[in-house]
Amino acid sequence: MKFFLVAVLLLLISAPSNAQDSIFRSTNLPLPRYVSLSADEVHVRAGPGLQYPILWQFQKENLPVEVTLEFDAWRKIRDHDGEEGWVHVSLLSGARYGLIVGDSGALVRKDPRSDARAIAAFEPRVVARMEECALDWCKVAAQGYAGWVYKNFLWGVYDTEEFH
Repeated sequence: MKFFLVAVLLLLISAPSNAQDSIFRSTNLPLPRYVSLSADEVHVRAGPGLQYPILWQFQKENLPVEVTLEFDAWRKIRDHDGEEGWVHVSLLSGARYGLIVGDSGALVRKDPRSDARAIAAFEPRVVARMEECALDWCKVAAQGYAGWVYKNFLWGVYDTEEFH
């Protein structure tokens, strides 16, 4: 068995990069990409399968995570602290959420302008649904408030990403 694993590893190392990429691709969706947790208890494992040990457990539905690899029905994810592990695809959602980051949180504004009226202030680590994102701002909703947050205060969206 050891010889087989070493042979597979050598084959992967010597394979062209597109062959390596296809081993860790189960969809045509972009990698990396942001998704969210679809359950309030998500086990993160050391590898892509139930036989791998649980490293830790998330206990926050809708928390954004970044998918970095795919293997069959498993996704390697990274959280906002940079920790990585594998979760089953059934525990992930394409719904977009952002995590408020920074020491003082973020102001929620009526319009996507720094001089627009502030309608709320989200504290750090608040999870907000992202309804759309423009060049510098995202329209978010959480805790009964909806408005625009400057993109630099959100983890869960790329700097240049825009969506409606």
